[in-house]
Amino acid sequence: MNKLDKALYDYLTDSIPAITTKWLNKRQKSEGSIYSVDSDKSVEEMLRKQNHLTNKTVISAFLDEQEVFDQNVEEWASIVAESRVKSDTPIFEVIHALNVAQETFMEFVIDFIEQQDNQVSKEDVIKWHSKINTAFNQLNTRFAKLYYVITRQQLSSQQVLIAELSTPIIPISDSIAILPLSGGVDTLRMKKIYESLPQKIVETKVEFLFIDLSGITVMDTYIAQQIYQVIKLLSLLGIKPAVSGIQPDVAQTFGQLNDTFKNIDTYSTLKQALKTMPLIE
Repeated sequence: MNKLDKALYDYLTDSIPAITTKWLNKRQKSEGSIYSVDSDKSVEEMLRKQNHLTNKTVISAFLDEQEVFDQNVEEWASIVAESRVKSDTPIFEVIHALNVAQETFMEFVIDFIEQQDNQVSKEDVIKWHSKINTAFNQLNTRFAKLYYVITRQQLSSQQVLIAELSTPIIPISDSIAILPLSGGVDTLRMKKIYESLPQKIVETKVEFLFIDLSGITVMDTYIAQQIYQVIKLLSLLGIKPAVSGIQPDVAQTFGQLNDTFKNIDTYSTLKQALKTMPLIE
């Protein structure tokens, strides 16, 4: 780092609070956005701290120590990405805020240049401009990648939760439980049921499981076959399966499968099925 680079580095480092304040003052009113000028004081303080880190990270690019800069970018991106995902901030709002941050940062660089009494060459200006652009581009890129990763992880976790909720095993006694199926039962849901049911059955230690279809009015033959596969799996696990709540259209679908459900206990209602069980304590 030459003498002029060091002077710019020191000037920008000392100016970080002012850069952040100027950036915050450029906010406009935007309903529902954390970047709105009328955001809560706690949000403004969070933005102040994060923009302080933004400026500090970009300034570290002047040190010509790539490893240090990369570590700073990673720290910054992790903090900001997690924060924006948590606040459900659209990525385009973040990119816009970063563009304004870069614009504000450059205004201070220009102020520094104007104070140097023509000591700054065109080569210096081009070099600094390139370094700052590259630094902000890396912030944008790393943020976007982490934002994507975190949102995908959240989506995956939500899908697991939905799968759990879509296959609830409801114990009604020590030996009897119900698996209620309702709404849209498609291939993916049946696959999840088939994959998750064995562990749940082991955990509940039931002997009888009623697959209740009361909430399903229409079913195609493919889904009916998948239900039969679930029933076969239950039998292999030593569980006595039965199907209850069969609606007329569903009964017709079962009938199209010839003798597939011939040896399976079926009932028109869950109440009727439970009457066949020993007294529930």
